[in-house]
Amino acid sequence: MRLSQTATAASPSRTADLNAALWLTYITLGWMTIEAVASLLLGWASNSLLLESFGIDSVVELFSASVLLWRLQVEASGRASADRVEAVERHAARWVGYSLYALVLYVLLNSAYGLFLAKRMTDTHESAWGILIGLVAKVGMPILAGYKLRVAARLNSRALRADAMEAITCGYLSIVLIVGLGATALLGWWWLDSVAALALIPFLIKEARSAINGDDCDCC
Repeated sequence: MRLSQTATAASPSRTADLNAALWLTYITLGWMTIEAVASLLLGWASNSLLLESFGIDSVVELFSASVLLWRLQVEASGRASADRVEAVERHAARWVGYSLYALVLYVLLNSAYGLFLAKRMTDTHESAWGILIGLVAKVGMPILAGYKLRVAARLNSRALRADAMEAITCGYLSIVLIVGLGATALLGWWWLDSVAALALIPFLIKEARSAINGDDCDCC
């Protein structure tokens, strides 16, 4: 479906929605930078596959948000034609979809490593910080995704919808993170984070395919 407004003659309501989308993207960039650094450092310190996967997911979301920022700035500049905005929208959605496939590959490889090659134990202190990161994401990501989905519907932006799915994925993974770290720390089930991470695979593949093929998202 073509965009209903041209970049050079955007209505006031569309301009307001573009500004809202830009602010949501800036929030995502800042949030994911902090989350990625904290999760990767804690994951490395505690040898936790789940924390490392959570950090990589944050890096993927950084890439997604950067692509989305480019797409939004093209339209917000007011210098691009409707055809140019449409082309950027299409390419941005595909790139975000491919980033989800990259996350699928990472989770598969690291889960296999965790299950068959490395017997990992997580430090209780590091687990507590990891669970805190998961709790923050569990609360914040659904809220952020909800705003993105509403703005995406008004802008008719498949790229923004796909980016919202990154936030939904982060919220889902935060539950896996909390349960996996808690069970590892309390029960010594070092293998559980690898198994739990695999539960994300069908969800990620579905959303990646939807972003690339242009299917509508029903995750409002």
